[in-house]
Amino acid sequence: MDLFTIFSTAVEVADSVANNGFSGLDNAVSALSGMTVAEVVKIITSYCVAFGFKILKVLFVWFIGRWITKRLISVAKILMQKRKTNVTVQSFLTSLIDVVLLIILIVIIISIFGIDTSSFIALFASAGVAVGMALSGTLQNFAGGVIILLFRPYKVGDYIEAQGQAGTVKEIQIFNTVLQTPDNKIILIPNGPISTGIVNNYSREELRRVDFSFSISYGDDFEKAKSVIAELIAADKRILDTPEPFIALGSLSASSIDITVRVWAKQSDYWAIYFDMNKKVYETLPQRGLKFPYQTFTVNVNK
Repeated sequence: MDLFTIFSTAVEVADSVANNGFSGLDNAVSALSGMTVAEVVKIITSYCVAFGFKILKVLFVWFIGRWITKRLISVAKILMQKRKTNVTVQSFLTSLIDVVLLIILIVIIISIFGIDTSSFIALFASAGVAVGMALSGTLQNFAGGVIILLFRPYKVGDYIEAQGQAGTVKEIQIFNTVLQTPDNKIILIPNGPISTGIVNNYSREELRRVDFSFSISYGDDFEKAKSVIAELIAADKRILDTPEPFIALGSLSASSIDITVRVWAKQSDYWAIYFDMNKKVYETLPQRGLKFPYQTFTVNVNK
């Protein structure tokens, strides 16, 4: 028996065992039964050489695949660091990328050995669908967390209002955003709804407008009240000259003249200016002969 015939027989035996498993083993034994020991040794040697080439191919694919995986993870880390993504999310995403690419690499290696990978792919797909249905809400919150950390509608330290809650962002987790309210309560808001809902970020801009509404009695001099308020604004160096402060007669209510005041200041000075100005107006207007109105009722008594 020549070398070509031996090699062809070895390939047939290998394919029979690989494709049919133990059911093809009988055919392999029948093919080998009419051969001499030397011929069988040559067949086994040929099979080992062919299998050795497959092992080398697998090792090559494995090392190249792992190298590509490391490069992709490095690029992902650089991109996340440039966007200042949360460190916890960076670790989670890099681990996720590593696991997904490892599964793909294992499927490729299985296919090199001639094993049908369609069953493995179907198994992974079924498992993914089952897990996705079971954790649909959690996955939505995870995706929302990634969107928040990538697009940064707010960051740690911002004062926001979302989902009917307001507070300072204490932490942005994978599944939740942690708010700390002014009265020191901790509120956890799921990232899914907050990423698709309306978020009012009070800290996004450097400047913020402070709005006031002061009331004086009918019969008082509006221009005098306006002048007094302008003096108080000019005396407060935290209030900015540009944009220019706005003072106007806002409305004529049932028992008062309402004065609308709008000034601009830095975010950090907002609440201090708001409370201080209310206090100063309350103390100064009566000293200048201006009265705060009180709600009155007229009662007619019929005998």
